[in-house]
Amino acid sequence: MAFELQPIMISGKEVLPLIEGGKGVAVSTGESSGAWAAAGGVGTFSAVNADSVDENGQIIRTVYHGKSRIQRFDELVNQAIAGGITQARIAHEVSGGEGRLHMNVLWEMGGAERVLEGVMKGAKGMIHGITCGAGMPFRLATLAAKHQVHYYPIISSARAFRALWLRSYRKLPDLLGGVVYEDPWLAGGHNGLSNSESPDKPEDPYPRVVALRKTMNEFGLQNTPIVMAGGVWFLREWANWLNNPEVGPVTFQYGTRPLLTQESPISDAWKQRLLKLREGDIKLNRFSPTGFYSSAVYNSFLHELYERSDREVAFVDHPAGDHVAEFTFGVRHKQVYLTQHDLKLVQGYIEDGFTKALPTPDSTLIFVSPDKAREIRQDQLECMGCLSQCKFSNWAANEQGTTGHKADPRSFCIQKTLQEIAHGANPDEQLMFAGHAAYRFAEDPFYANGFIPTVKQLVERISTGD
Repeated sequence: MAFELQPIMISGKEVLPLIEGGKGVAVSTGESSGAWAAAGGVGTFSAVNADSVDENGQIIRTVYHGKSRIQRFDELVNQAIAGGITQARIAHEVSGGEGRLHMNVLWEMGGAERVLEGVMKGAKGMIHGITCGAGMPFRLATLAAKHQVHYYPIISSARAFRALWLRSYRKLPDLLGGVVYEDPWLAGGHNGLSNSESPDKPEDPYPRVVALRKTMNEFGLQNTPIVMAGGVWFLREWANWLNNPEVGPVTFQYGTRPLLTQESPISDAWKQRLLKLREGDIKLNRFSPTGFYSSAVYNSFLHELYERSDREVAFVDHPAGDHVAEFTFGVRHKQVYLTQHDLKLVQGYIEDGFTKALPTPDSTLIFVSPDKAREIRQDQLECMGCLSQCKFSNWAANEQGTTGHKADPRSFCIQKTLQEIAHGANPDEQLMFAGHAAYRFAEDPFYANGFIPTVKQLVERISTGD
């Protein structure tokens, strides 16, 4: 029996149940999302620090002139609005009125509501839906209703959706276009693992989605689609989800696969790396300054972060218990106390060239090279507030401009590395987000001999079930 994909109603129009997942910081562009919509699906461009272009179509790289973090934050928000409008217009033009166009925003990004408002005003009529995750976007429904577009919260459990519905969404149910279930063990980028869930113990998505559907049905949302995001490759492997009363109306989101298309803006080096991934190359890691786990390719960038945390020892300010070994660090020669065992480890780190001790918010020290210490410090000083609150720089979008905690040198500037990889830097030396099925590029005969399809060819291929 041939695989047959039926259209579904999304954001007011019948489309293929295929959604391009939004990938932030200049990766999900108008060219890619517009082409996905033109192919009959739902294209999603990212309004997370999107690129603007000049009159020749050349990317205008973000440059910050403000001397204070607050000034740079305002520049960031204004440039994000301009970039989002630019990408919406490109997507609208490329789509030719076909499919649907959504905008993706991270709720925990700096100035999220200002960016949403600004882009929706500047691109009125070009955007049909807003997808939003990375946090609990309680005010998403109100913002969407203000501009009369559909909204799509991204959640990782039925419990999270229940909280959103009872607190906010029940007041504006008609514009709830769908609920995106982003699997915390399979999806790329940031993942919504709860404190009770282990990154090392993945759960089958089917019972979690069935639980979500039961919760939605309690609230009269039997006809509202669930968007399955994470781990989807061949649709024939998900055939039992289609026309399944336990799942209900369902559509599938692809985040990683659209990276490897002709319309994708990522570098050739990045695309070639995707073609060579093997199972196990993608790792859930804990280093993100957002506080979320994130899924990325294990490369030299992640390797350095793991090694950085391997060189970590606990200290106390006064002798206590077995913490009696004196150690001094920093320009002010701060004296702390380590265990004798840890002091021997520290002496080894220093002999290996990791001579700079950096304190963390958890009363520990990590040891890095002088060059890495300078890089960390400079990145912290140049913070522009890209997150609502940041562990790495201790920025927070509040009156104080700080979380009140020490900056954490075990993390990194996420804006810097994502901007770098999006604009051509060596993908081995930057954070390279990917879903956990990305290794299948190398196994899928569709990509034999390094074939890179157009978006249209990719959508057509996915629609066959292969």
